[in-house]
Amino acid sequence: MELKTSDFYYDLPQELIAQTPLDRRDGSRLMVLNKETGETSHHHFYELPNFLRPGDCLVLNDSRVLPARLLGHREPTGGAVEVLLLIDRGNKVWECLVRPGRKVKPGTKLSFGDGLLTADVLEEVEGGNRLIEFHYEGIFLEILERLGKMPLPPYIKEELNDPERYQTVYSREVGSAAAPTAGLHFTKELLAQIEAMGVRLAYVTLHVGLGTFRPVKEENITDHEMHAEYCMISQKTADIINETKANGGRVICVGTTSCRTIESWAAEDGTLKESAGWTSIYIYPGYRFKALDCLITNFHLPESTLVMLVSALAGRENILNAYAEAAREKYRFFSFGDAMFIC
Repeated sequence: MELKTSDFYYDLPQELIAQTPLDRRDGSRLMVLNKETGETSHHHFYELPNFLRPGDCLVLNDSRVLPARLLGHREPTGGAVEVLLLIDRGNKVWECLVRPGRKVKPGTKLSFGDGLLTADVLEEVEGGNRLIEFHYEGIFLEILERLGKMPLPPYIKEELNDPERYQTVYSREVGSAAAPTAGLHFTKELLAQIEAMGVRLAYVTLHVGLGTFRPVKEENITDHEMHAEYCMISQKTADIINETKANGGRVICVGTTSCRTIESWAAEDGTLKESAGWTSIYIYPGYRFKALDCLITNFHLPESTLVMLVSALAGRENILNAYAEAAREKYRFFSFGDAMFIC
């Protein structure tokens, strides 16, 4: 049976889209979903250790969000411009999203922060993005920390008071255009508690691209072209996952990005070795998971590739029923919303 994009639609009242993070990271709600039976129960995220077992491992994405949104103006007209850094192409050249696109043609000169950062638009590439060469003194990341803003998802309309709340507490490797949001619920204390009970922590890196928010426009889901993202698995992480599987523990991914990383590089028997490269893995019902056993994740947009991924793990009917229940129970949805543990 061919699945259609509309098969992954669910009705979501706008007021359930979380606009700001909760005061307490681990104070968010946690729905536990049994992937075999579809049964659900309602908890809080700080109760997560109750559902973990010694010998399990948590796989976390340590990517850090780049303050990649730059507001400046075009030279010499002074017209406003917004630039979103997407991919570092090397030699100070970045592939970027620009607004207003029709005014930012190749040859345009840009200025940010009273000239602290200037740029030349080199060319337009496929999909309407621009290649932009930046000019600056010093270290680019430090300039971005001063001038850049967090590139919040399009459905969040409120300003973020504390940019660190759109970073996980274990973020290390700078390079994402969006946060791996399932990890936002963890505190350092909760991670320490989880480790103390005999659950191992393993880190992967996947730099989240804005393609994660791109809607599926094709009617048949198999016609959708998945965006590519760069990801890495260290030998240490591969060893932890392999040992966990060999000893009968569960491999629990925190977020769809961690899931896509290990599934991209896992051998047929679920084992891993040190790996790095671009992945455009597309997981939808019918997919057989090789390495992952369970998933901690947020509630995703209707008709998105991420709803398809969780449906591959727990079954489309179970997921849609759980989402309908979450809406009835007034759960908070999307990036700053509540969490689900599919086990």
